Amino acid sequence: MSLVNMAKDEHRGANKAVIVPGNGGGNIESCLWYGWTKKRLNKIPNFQCLLRNMPDPYTAREEIWLPFMESELQCDDQTIIIGHSSGAAAAMRYAETHKVFAIILVSAYTSDLGDPIEQESGYFNRPWQWEAIKSNCRYIVQFGSTDDPFLPWSEQQDVADGLGAELHKYLDRGHFQNTEFHELISVVQKLLDSRA
Repeated sequence: MSLVNMAKDEHRGANKAVIVPGNGGGNIESCLWYGWTKKRLNKIPNFQCLLRNMPDPYTAREEIWLPFMESELQCDDQTIIIGHSSGAAAAMRYAETHKVFAIILVSAYTSDLGDPIEQESGYFNRPWQWEAIKSNCRYIVQFGSTDDPFLPWSEQQDVADGLGAELHKYLDRGHFQNTEFHELISVVQKLLDSRA
């Protein structure tokens, strides 16, 4: 590959988003804001949004989800990964070892919170590689809310501090279990505008 082509590849923009949901199972097309977001992002020209039911939906094991994200969802350096809750943990671990265009973390956290299912998932059994994640992502955006009933704000802030994320902090959004998410659409559009 010539140096010119390498330079072009280095500056490729995003051509898709992948929504990685929280654990819990069910058809994610009709869950929370996921399907609503997919429909809106798929209206953007030359862009697609993927939303798939994940394997192992209840425990969300890292050893199952990360290979699925690589082989089935084909998350790469032109992908914006939108991860919610367990999906945010998956997005961060994925970005430790894979180049992606951006990660958008919704309700991200740093520990298993003493929960047996979170412990079994495998995401929290070692330190986070903040520098590796930062070097593998062109953009990192985070949405968090101080009134999240499941996550202490201190852990959400630790993610923002560790990653130097563009933090969208709310006081009244809980665990972002709403059915629409207009601010997320705006952030994705802003990232896509940066492709030019």
